[in-house]
Amino acid sequence: MLNLIKNISFLLCFCTVSISFAQKQKITVVYTGTLTTDPEIKEGAKIFVRDKSKQVHFIHKGADVFCDKAIYYEDEDFLEAFGNVNMKQGDSINMVAKYVEYSGITQLALARGDVVLTEPQSVLTTDLLYFNRAKQQAYYNTKGKVVRDSSGTITSQIGRYYTNSKKYQFVQDVVLVNPEYTLNTERLDFFTENGHAYLFGPSTIVGETSTIYTERGFYNTNTNIGNFQRNAKIEYDNRTVEGDSIYFDRNRSFASATNNITVTDTINKSIIRGHYAEVFREKDSLFITKRAVAITVQEQDSVYIRADTLMVTGKEDNRITRGWNNVRLFKSDLAAKSDSLHVNHKTGLTKMINLARFSSNDVFSLRRKPVLWNLGNQMTGDTIHLISNVETEKLDSLKVFNNAFLVSKDTLGEDNFNQIKGQRLIGLFRDNELYNVDVIKNAEVLYYSRNEDQELVGINKSKSGSLNIKIKEKAIQRIGLINQIDGELLPPSKFPNSSKRLRGFDWRGEERPMSVDDLFKDEPPLILTKIKGLDDYIPPEEFIDNQVIKKIEEAGKAAPNKPNKAARNLPKKEAPLVPLKNKTDPKKLQNKTGQ
Repeated sequence: MLNLIKNISFLLCFCTVSISFAQKQKITVVYTGTLTTDPEIKEGAKIFVRDKSKQVHFIHKGADVFCDKAIYYEDEDFLEAFGNVNMKQGDSINMVAKYVEYSGITQLALARGDVVLTEPQSVLTTDLLYFNRAKQQAYYNTKGKVVRDSSGTITSQIGRYYTNSKKYQFVQDVVLVNPEYTLNTERLDFFTENGHAYLFGPSTIVGETSTIYTERGFYNTNTNIGNFQRNAKIEYDNRTVEGDSIYFDRNRSFASATNNITVTDTINKSIIRGHYAEVFREKDSLFITKRAVAITVQEQDSVYIRADTLMVTGKEDNRITRGWNNVRLFKSDLAAKSDSLHVNHKTGLTKMINLARFSSNDVFSLRRKPVLWNLGNQMTGDTIHLISNVETEKLDSLKVFNNAFLVSKDTLGEDNFNQIKGQRLIGLFRDNELYNVDVIKNAEVLYYSRNEDQELVGINKSKSGSLNIKIKEKAIQRIGLINQIDGELLPPSKFPNSSKRLRGFDWRGEERPMSVDDLFKDEPPLILTKIKGLDDYIPPEEFIDNQVIKKIEEAGKAAPNKPNKAARNLPKKEAPLVPLKNKTDPKKLQNKTGQ
């Protein structure tokens, strides 16, 4: 046991000595070139100037420094390198500059003048660069440029590079220029190995066909795929897509959005909202669901269309809107419900359709039939066509195909309904009010007849081949029966209650949307997709700026009598070299270094 303890103690002491030695490892001169001195430089500092064969060469902890001239302060383990300075760290980092200061104690370097830092995936150029070898981080604050072939060129006022993670952090006036787009942001984290870019703060990506804005986002510069959040929006072809989260694929001209989506079309004066959407720019199509609503903005009265799913396709001069499942339409003087809907914005034709899957044997199919309300009139049928004048934005006419049924409440009787039915119905509008109705084939009518004093004089129930109705001020003024089969006008007291409803009667007034909010009534609570989101920006632990600059300056002050700016310039070729005061033979020094 005693021997074991001694062995462990020896190993610990050996490791401690080894670590201490590694930490105190000093800069080593590999090739000196020609030795000289300078009266302005502290005595004992060595000055090395390259010869005709090669540059002065130093190494320190895996890094090589080559230069044309060097001043080495051995006591402080501090190096100044001048002219064509090249600092290499293995095969991964290569830095060139006109001038470099390096401390072997802190492993902090300062590079000036046409600085170029090259790593396998990118090239950084700047005028002043700080490099912390202990943390493997480089930093500039005098504007820099990074070039990566597949991503483009990135410029910023401040930048930081993490050599281990191959990551750049760009701050202030950040611009990424790519042949396909230009990215502007205030803060950008960029990984050179995979081309991933993370955006912080107000950012734009402007391309030939689209403009993206976001305040927090991710973009893969290799695949041209991104995800954007926080006030994110995409603008293209006079259309703007906004949402809590937007996915974007530039190569496919595709985008999808999630939660609180608004799509604004300035050409067609329309707004579409929902909570999930897909947009194909080249196909000029939009798919949107989750409480989807489309708004056609008109000067007098906007039209709202709500559906479980909406799709908008076609160019601005031939736009089509389709809706599926639980479709509702609302404007101040018109409302409708149907299972599906088709709107041709060029012709002004709106089709409300009862899908074929609802057979006549379905006891609930009646409720699913399209229904249209105009003022006090309700019209139903298997299919309804509504035609609008695209120039005046007013209703022109309507057509009801198969099982047409028109119902309106009697002006005074609370439970009395005027009813007209037939195979087809054609209605005409004036100033958005229905004023003429023609019922074609198998027409039936039940009408509460009143005199000028609005007194009920009888109930008219008739059948005919077809009929014509004139409506004025929301009330039936005249009914003309064509090819009448039978009919009678009975006083109310003699008219049986069982006959007050024509076969197929279904008053659906409680379903009518009376406001925009009613488009979503009776719907279950909406549960939005939870967006994980991108992490918030976390400032780095001191941006190598003040602390590192201070350490470099302190290291420089520790080497007294450093040359002034003029002395730091390389001597001209014709300038004579000043011999060392101790008259040390350069050849002997070279022999000591093994060169």
